[in-house]
Amino acid sequence: MEAVAAEWMLEFACSCLCRHFAEQSGAEFWRWKDVAQALINGFSQIPPHQKKTVYLCQLLIRIAQGKSLVLQFENDPKISPLESALSFWTLLEKQEIKLAKLHEDIRRLIQIQIVAVHMENRYFKEAAEVLERLFTDSESDKPLRVKLATVIKTKDPHVPLLQSFSYSLLISKVKSYIELFMKENETNFLIQEATKHVASKGLGVTTLQNRPVKVNENDKSDLKTKKRLLKEEQCITSQSSGDTKNPRRHSGQKSEKKRVLQNLSNMDNVEKNEVSLACSRRRQRWTYKEDLQLKSGVKEFGVGNWAKILVHGNFSNRTSVMLKDRWRTLNKMK
Repeated sequence: MEAVAAEWMLEFACSCLCRHFAEQSGAEFWRWKDVAQALINGFSQIPPHQKKTVYLCQLLIRIAQGKSLVLQFENDPKISPLESALSFWTLLEKQEIKLAKLHEDIRRLIQIQIVAVHMENRYFKEAAEVLERLFTDSESDKPLRVKLATVIKTKDPHVPLLQSFSYSLLISKVKSYIELFMKENETNFLIQEATKHVASKGLGVTTLQNRPVKVNENDKSDLKTKKRLLKEEQCITSQSSGDTKNPRRHSGQKSEKKRVLQNLSNMDNVEKNEVSLACSRRRQRWTYKEDLQLKSGVKEFGVGNWAKILVHGNFSNRTSVMLKDRWRTLNKMK
């Protein structure tokens, strides 16, 4: 019984992941990522009919974090998030054969972006190494392999090939695949039951849940998010004022309003904490050792690659922007 319920929950979590990935609603995507990952980890063995669902969840999680080379999903530290995503895409391809063209497009985009992300971070040697791992010696792989090898030699992450097969195009293609997947899984039990329940209460079909939300993945205190939460509060307030005859619904709306107000309060606290942290960083004087770390990092990774220098250096509560500003100051002092 628990196993069946877990399967229903995983299908629902995957559906939510797909929707929030497509809408680029970062905060909700990461929340459902944790849910899906916990359910997947709970399986001692993946049921055959759930493999496609598990593979898709893992694919989306890795593509969403594919720009970061610091994150690690595999035991081998050389394997980047996108290279790990490619392995799950290969498994997905084996689950179906009717989308050959879309499969080929996504595979090619992931391969190109694996190289592109390494080059953007100026890991040119690693880009060449990953190219060797990505491609076989087959004739079908040869044209793209040769082109990417040439691109790596230029050490220019802005060449036309990489710009034509951009990360945003990869996201767009994955969204197309998600759309097809969602149509195939409209019979999801929990979604059907939740829809019936909401309809029986006269609330419409999950108006707040299905509304497109565009949230910057890297900025949870974005102004758009605040506006959305304020609209939700206004909507709940107006509904509750005209629905005093139904105490149960009124109670639910009060708790929802409380949640919205709490979210707004939390976002304000995040902003205050960030401002406080930024101020404390600005007051902190640069030490001689930090200057040496910065110079060493620039020598090893090059000017402009501040994020990589920050990761590999031993800095005290610094940001990549602060590294860039300090480097400018050091040059002026010379």
